[in-house]
Amino acid sequence: MSLRYGLLGLLAEGPASGYDLARRFEEALGPVWPAQHPKIYTELSRLAEAGLIEVDSHGPRGRKAYRITETGLTAVRAWLAAGEVDHTLRTESVLRSFFFWLMEQDDLTEHLRREHEFFSETAETMRAYAAAKDRGDFGTSPQTKAMRVAVEAAIRIYQAMADWAEWAQTVPPATTAEDGPFPNSR
Repeated sequence: MSLRYGLLGLLAEGPASGYDLARRFEEALGPVWPAQHPKIYTELSRLAEAGLIEVDSHGPRGRKAYRITETGLTAVRAWLAAGEVDHTLRTESVLRSFFFWLMEQDDLTEHLRREHEFFSETAETMRAYAAAKDRGDFGTSPQTKAMRVAVEAAIRIYQAMADWAEWAQTVPPATTAEDGPFPNSR
C-alpha cells in the first residue's frame, strides 16, 4: 500500500511519467523502498481509476505524464497524518542471519565481509548525498528539507547494518572456539 502513497507524494512535486517516477524511485527511494517498473505502472492505473491522479499530457510512443488530483493530495496527507504506521523492517540480511549456522564457516566469513562492504558503501553514498543537500546543491525547498531527513535515516540504518555485519564476524557461528570468546555451536 505504501507504493501508492510514494507515487502520490512524488506526483505532488509535479507531473511525471511512469518512467520518470520509476527513475525517481530508484534514485531517491531505492535504498529504503524499492519499486519495480511493472508495479509502478500497475499502481498508476489503479490511482487513475480511483481518481487520485489524472493524465496531465500525452507524449511520443504513448508516454503519459500524470498529475495528482485534489483527492489524491487529500489521500496522501491523510496517510502521512495517520497514527498507524507499519514499522516492520523486511531486511533479508537479518532473515539470513537466523540461518548462519547452516553455512560453512569460510562462506559465512565471506558473506559477512560482503555485507559489511555493501552497508558501509551505501552509508557513505548517503552521506555524500546529505552533504550535497547540506551545501544547498538541491536548493532549500520543503521537498529538499524533507528528503534530507529521510537521507539521514538511511545513513543511520545502513551504518547500523555495517556495524552489525562487522560485529557478526567476531562471534559464533562466524568464529570457532579458538577464534573467539564463545564456543562454536555447530
